[in-house]
Amino acid sequence: MAQKLSPKAASAKKKRDLEAAKTPLRKKRKAENQVARRAYKKRGFNLRGRDVHHAEDGSLVLVSVNKNRGNYGKGTKSEG
Repeated sequence: MAQKLSPKAASAKKKRDLEAAKTPLRKKRKAENQVARRAYKKRGFNLRGRDVHHAEDGSLVLVSVNKNRGNYGKGTKSEG
């Protein structure tokens, strides 16, 4: 569900989100997730409703989309 933002706020959010997505760490993690997801798919895993997630120990695990994108019930406001 999209946020109800004014055009000015939506533009500012788009700019912030893009800057965050272009950081070296985010690019590296996204690339790792894509490689891992392809490998899971090749091995026959059902990936419907699942995301590849970087665990705190550095490993990559499959978790539900709800849990991963919702920051495990903590929301994404304080995420950073």
